Amino acid sequence: MKKHHFLTLLLILCIGTLSIAQEQPVAEGPFSQLIIRGVTLINGNGAPPQGPVDIVVENNRIKRVQVVGYPGVAIDPDGRPSLKSGGRELDASGMYLMPGFVDMHGHIGGKAQGAEPDYVFRLWMAHGITTVREPSGRGIDFTLDLKRKSARNEIVAPRILAYTGFGQGSKEPISSAETAREWVRNNAKKGADGIKFFGAPPEIMAAALDENKKLGLRSACHHAQLNVARWNVLHSARAGLTSMEHWYGLPEALFEDRTVQNYPLDYNYNNEQHRFEEAGKLWKQAAKPYSEHWNAVMDELLELDFTLDPTFNIYEASRDLQRARRAEWHETYTLPSLWEFYQPSKISHGSYWHYWGTEQEVAWKENYTLWMAFVNEYKNRGGRVTAGSDSGFIFQLYGFAYIREMELLREAGFHPLEIIKAATLNGAEALGMADQIGTVAAGKLADFVLVEENPLENLKVLYGTGAIKLTEDNEVVRVGGVRYTIKDGIIYDAKALLKEVEDMVVAEKKRLNYQIKQPGFKK
Repeated sequence: MKKHHFLTLLLILCIGTLSIAQEQPVAEGPFSQLIIRGVTLINGNGAPPQGPVDIVVENNRIKRVQVVGYPGVAIDPDGRPSLKSGGRELDASGMYLMPGFVDMHGHIGGKAQGAEPDYVFRLWMAHGITTVREPSGRGIDFTLDLKRKSARNEIVAPRILAYTGFGQGSKEPISSAETAREWVRNNAKKGADGIKFFGAPPEIMAAALDENKKLGLRSACHHAQLNVARWNVLHSARAGLTSMEHWYGLPEALFEDRTVQNYPLDYNYNNEQHRFEEAGKLWKQAAKPYSEHWNAVMDELLELDFTLDPTFNIYEASRDLQRARRAEWHETYTLPSLWEFYQPSKISHGSYWHYWGTEQEVAWKENYTLWMAFVNEYKNRGGRVTAGSDSGFIFQLYGFAYIREMELLREAGFHPLEIIKAATLNGAEALGMADQIGTVAAGKLADFVLVEENPLENLKVLYGTGAIKLTEDNEVVRVGGVRYTIKDGIIYDAKALLKEVEDMVVAEKKRLNYQIKQPGFKK
């Protein structure tokens, strides 16, 4: 981690206050007692908004959630929770509070992208993300070190759950069921929270998932095309996989008249234009929505209590490249190295824009329609769907992409309250942490998101850039953006965190004398 990015961060343990040397502290706390006053609660359990309420936190645990009036009518102040000596009050009148968001697919930057953890963490925290599952990264030791620092609140970071990429760190290829089991046992001994699979021969997948399940750990899988013909989502779920990433492996489970997708005969998996272009045609090759086979696959996944983590946002550029490239936050918050990584390339993963055009985008739009139909119906039948971003690829920026994932769940047919549930309680359940996070309830950890606008009316108010609104005086203004992110009872100023990110980007552009460029344009 780059030391100079943390020089402004000062942890004063003796008085329990985390702050940085500037006029408005980025963070305050923890406190022996914190009372959030007069807020409207949007809980993660699907309940409608309720307020005003006072939320009492003591030593990072929610002590009480108390109704303190009705819209426009306050109760007697003597009937409200009282502040103890040394406590802190946060006036949240007119604000909306949700449980801290859970990003189920959050890579902590990457060397190729030039995105270091302090940059990534601030973007996540600025968007209300207080818990992240990292599905493989720069190595388990790297992630566990950050996890420990976050747990001690030594750094500005969400709570981290580390899922190791299957086989990562192994000196020899995993070539048998026994070596698979041995790797899984060693992974657990190191302190990993689970495993992220990309697929493997059936006997190895079956052994690894069985051993991981015996150890009580959870798992995720991106069913890569190199193995999916023999091992699709149904095979994984039956063997004990707890969640699937993206959608690979699901259309293959839905095939009726084939066993492999209709690859062109000149297809090369290592050519990412081939890979992603053909993936955009895959859902049309699956069973039709609500058909007998489509329903049978869904029913079995539901019976297995299987979790879908669709990460809709990460493929959105495939259906509208121009939109993704011109997102308004890139100019201010995207590092030059990350912007360069996104550009057309034969070697950078997810930079498959070799010659992307109308035909590819139309195919992907049809792909989304069918994919979203399955995910929405899965939710309607009681299945667990979570929110994950997979940022750092394909023009998707940390934090901002998570809010876009919420918008795409809305497009899929989710009610805004169902989206909040997917982003909070569903993620907590999928991680086995529903007794600690996911809803605002007595006994749970003090993880919250506060915003000054109603996110149910307009999810765009959760973006760091806010939403455009016209006032009664015909003035165009920006409203929203998360106001406070509270993690472990520590109050983080979300807008101050974004300012730190902006300063990082400005400094790096100045160092490089850099301006964001669009490829192929000459000046």
